[in-house]
Amino acid sequence: MAVQSTLSPSKERVAQLVNAYAQHRPLVQRVLTVSFVIYVVSSTYRGLSARPTSSDSSSSKRKSKGKDGEGNASKPRVAVDALFYQRLSRILRIVIPSLRSKEAMLLCMHSSLLIFRTVISLYVAALDGKIVASLVRAQPVPFLFNILRWLLVAIPATWTNSWLSYVQNKLALAYRTRLTQEVMKQYLGDERDPQDIKVFYKLANLDDRIKNPDQMITHDIQRFSTHLAAIYANVAKPVLDVILYNYQLSQNVGAEGLVLLTVLVQASAALLRTLTPPFGQYTALSAQLSGNLRHTHSRLAEFAEEIAFFGGEETEKMLVEREYAGLVKHENRVLRRRWWHGCVEEGIVKWLWGSFGLCICAIPVFFKLPGIAALDMGGRTEGFVTNRRLLLSASDAFGRVMYSYKDLQELAGYTTRVSLLLETMEDVRKGKFDKALVSSASIEDNAKILKGRGVVFESEEIEFENVPIVTPNGDILVKSLSFYVKPGQHLLIVGPNGCGKSSLFRILGGLWPVYGGIVRKPPADQFILIPQRPYLSLGTLRDQIIYPHSRDDMEARGVTDDDLLEVLAVVQMEHIVEREGGWDAAREWREALSGGDQQKIAWARLFYHKPKYAVLDEATSLVPPDMEGMMMEHATRLGITLLTVSHRPSLWKYHSMILQYDGQGGYVFTKLDAEKRLALQQEKEALDLKLLEVPKMKARLAELQEIAADRTRI
Repeated sequence: MAVQSTLSPSKERVAQLVNAYAQHRPLVQRVLTVSFVIYVVSSTYRGLSARPTSSDSSSSKRKSKGKDGEGNASKPRVAVDALFYQRLSRILRIVIPSLRSKEAMLLCMHSSLLIFRTVISLYVAALDGKIVASLVRAQPVPFLFNILRWLLVAIPATWTNSWLSYVQNKLALAYRTRLTQEVMKQYLGDERDPQDIKVFYKLANLDDRIKNPDQMITHDIQRFSTHLAAIYANVAKPVLDVILYNYQLSQNVGAEGLVLLTVLVQASAALLRTLTPPFGQYTALSAQLSGNLRHTHSRLAEFAEEIAFFGGEETEKMLVEREYAGLVKHENRVLRRRWWHGCVEEGIVKWLWGSFGLCICAIPVFFKLPGIAALDMGGRTEGFVTNRRLLLSASDAFGRVMYSYKDLQELAGYTTRVSLLLETMEDVRKGKFDKALVSSASIEDNAKILKGRGVVFESEEIEFENVPIVTPNGDILVKSLSFYVKPGQHLLIVGPNGCGKSSLFRILGGLWPVYGGIVRKPPADQFILIPQRPYLSLGTLRDQIIYPHSRDDMEARGVTDDDLLEVLAVVQMEHIVEREGGWDAAREWREALSGGDQQKIAWARLFYHKPKYAVLDEATSLVPPDMEGMMMEHATRLGITLLTVSHRPSLWKYHSMILQYDGQGGYVFTKLDAEKRLALQQEKEALDLKLLEVPKMKARLAELQEIAADRTRI
């Protein structure tokens, strides 16, 4: 008995501890409250800060160059980690360029409205308790007075909610505008940028990382901007609400209950985080699959004529259905994950946390708290209703903090897509390309050529010195090409298909990189390309002649519509102005004009711009021979040097030099004697005709020999 009395504290000792605690309870309350605020901020920071990726993902990334490397490489890395925050910070510097920008002002206004709405919510929670207390006490005057206060507070509350939605949408639109302007400046170039990189071309033809930049620039940037504008309200506002609501709640039920509630909520929240699927990766993959489906449909529209002639409808339908089936399979998988995650999430956040809250709200009813006077039925009801309203608001805020990680994962998905676009364009501007190469590129000699880089100088003349002609996929067409073109010296380029004729023009235009040697050429704006099927832009008839100039540019050059009419007269197209309804008539010109008229319009564009050099790629194939001669002679009179790819012998006489490919990696560059070459061509054709008669002559000879043998036997 003596031992037991020694181990168990005496009643006096317990009373002393309770009295000491009651005396120091205000200090304990402050310490617990401050600790709670620090804990909320730090735990939120840890929850949203960089998280290490799993070793499995890193190891799979290291194996991406294996047999399945292509499939692995196509899946973007999506995680709320250090890489995500690095990418996001780079984009934030674009969308919020300075503290004095419009976006920063909108963000400040948005923050003020969020704080004001929280203050209103605190006031409404206290007002709820007073209204219910006046009902319990059967006091009609205080009840009506509180109802009036309720109606009055509705005015700023509704105003604040509407303004919040408006400002958030304006913020998303401002983000999208900034980001789109930056992307378009890199994608299509900037007038203030002296370098003419042609990123839009190289992104589509020299790099395999982005298959659908159109979707990234339109859809992905829009979704990223919307999520970025919403993520601030979904993170900052709930954290502030959790702090303010729980602070007020601690004043009513005691900080001890708040600490107990925090322990229980955090334990269940850890379980919920463990069960949360990687929604960010799902979002990025969904955007990629949607882009692939859109790309397949766009190819169907682009090559509709070829598909129709081949009767490839079933094959194209199979390709479209395959892409759609992949998208639907992924979306169904995500829906199933969202379904069970929603059940778990609502069960924990709404019902389990609700039961915790009811127990906390009941503390002042069942227990006498130090420093709080005894209350009647109305006071206890008022306290319970107010505390429950605060607790529901705090629970909702904490739930939104939990949901915010899912929103952050989705933002990480769109951040990955937008960042991939920006990083790829930056690499393209630096001349770094990621392209699948042909098998021959791994040969030692070819690999050495692909690793090299040539030098480009500006010059009045065109000259290639030992320049390899290499396609984007690493196919080396010519290992070392050397030739020159002086002003006024028209060059004819001939050879079989796929030998490097058009590749030469792409290097001249700065579209393809130079893998070796020396290239001397005028600036790219001194070249104009006329392909077999010319490009006709959206716009008026005048726009087709002066493209890419605008009407203001044309007038600044001192050119009038009458001058354009004279240009059209050279190609015998002046009647088109009246036929189409004037210079300001707008059409889908690819459909309104025949193939020959389109080529004539392209020649008229050449005569308007008057460049030093013109690249003609079968540019007269649909024009009568007499007309092509007139256009060639007029170009010569304007001082335009022509580089022509054509198989028409009628064009030989307009050229003084010839570059002939043999299709096996060799070539001949020499002066062109048009008359001699034409005579040789005619002689060759005559011999070919005679050679065609040889089998018939042999057959006839055999018949005659057989007849002669028969007569001899007779």
